[in-house]
Amino acid sequence: MKGQILDYSVQNNAGFISGDDQRRYSFTGAEWRGQTVPSRGQIVDFEIDPSGQALNVYVLSHPSAFSGQVGSKNRIVAAILAFFLGSFGVHKFYLGQIGWGIAYLLFCWTFIPALVAFIEFIIYLCTSDEDFARKYG
Repeated sequence: MKGQILDYSVQNNAGFISGDDQRRYSFTGAEWRGQTVPSRGQIVDFEIDPSGQALNVYVLSHPSAFSGQVGSKNRIVAAILAFFLGSFGVHKFYLGQIGWGIAYLLFCWTFIPALVAFIEFIIYLCTSDEDFARKYG
């Protein structure tokens, strides 16, 4: 069966897998067949014993560096750029909005882009990953 690791504790040497059948299965480090330590979000393949324990757990894929990231642009990176370099429009260049980035650069001396970038910083932080990916890809 295939599933996803929900949690793994190195201290307890045990973890939980959410199976494709919507049931949860526990496993121990002795049943782990991967080369690295199990981590949350990994897709795994495993067998089930009659008591409901996961046996012979093999990793199929690793989670991405930004596990919450859905599109190619990361909203946290955009928010940090908007906060620190927003008055120069760096976040707009990152998001592929070159025209707006140039406009921010041209008017950075007025401090209006800094105010707008701070508002965008808050918006980026409050937007869900799915909505951000839908809008900015």
